[in-house]
Amino acid sequence: MRRGGREMGVRAWVDRSWRHAILLPLVAVFVLPLVWMTTTSLRETGKPLPRTLEWVGDPVAWSNYPAVFDLLPLWRFAANSAFVVAVAVPLTILVASWAGFAMAQLPREWRLRLTLLSFGVQMVPLTAVWLTRFVLFKQLGLIDTPWALIAPAVMGSSPFYVLLFLWTFLRVPREVFESARLDGANPLRVWVGIAMPLARPTIIAVSVLAFVLYWSSFVDPLVYIRSTDRQTLPFALQMLFQLDRSNWPLLMAGAVLVTGPVVLVFLLAQRYFLQEFRGQGFLGR
Repeated sequence: MRRGGREMGVRAWVDRSWRHAILLPLVAVFVLPLVWMTTTSLRETGKPLPRTLEWVGDPVAWSNYPAVFDLLPLWRFAANSAFVVAVAVPLTILVASWAGFAMAQLPREWRLRLTLLSFGVQMVPLTAVWLTRFVLFKQLGLIDTPWALIAPAVMGSSPFYVLLFLWTFLRVPREVFESARLDGANPLRVWVGIAMPLARPTIIAVSVLAFVLYWSSFVDPLVYIRSTDRQTLPFALQMLFQLDRSNWPLLMAGAVLVTGPVVLVFLLAQRYFLQEFRGQGFLGR
């Protein structure tokens, strides 16, 4: 028994080593750009870019970050982005979970049709709907208002989010929902009291994805917002680039300020985020 347990331990160690050997290069591919962006933001302005990866500049120019705020009203842009995210993310969770829960209660034939339709809508390029959305938003009087940026959340933001909720609710035995309905619970009560508490990892995962979508959106503010004081943070980076195209430390400092909240949100929610994708089968068991 002791020998068998030792062999199993060695086998498990070998499996973990192979996984780490495969995953570490992939992690490096995504982490190194962030490291380069951060280290470049701490270089002195006026110096040429290093030809090799420089971990810490000498001296460290922390003054690049206050300089970004001196050049641009970054707090105003950050407030605009925060407002869009604060409204759009909860609205996305609400609508996408409603749609996923409703699809989960349908007969299998209709559920399959709607799933295929969702996949089809997901494959439509965004460029194909910009003109239609612009005309619609103009008729509704939403142009040059933050509501033009929030409007997609009324439709769940993305069919992918709806499908995530659908797959989550399908993992719940149908008898659980049926017994609640037999006890007199209406669909809204079943959704609030049973479905959503069981979908907590999915809620976190969709919240992170929706946060990244609305926080980093550049084209939508460029198309629908005309006033500079109503623009969001990605547009601020473009303004910073136009002010001084060759000042890379300052540009990277702005990029760190814009990217930092996204990285922080993912780090705080990664356990739930990875748990959901592992449960859906995207990352394996």
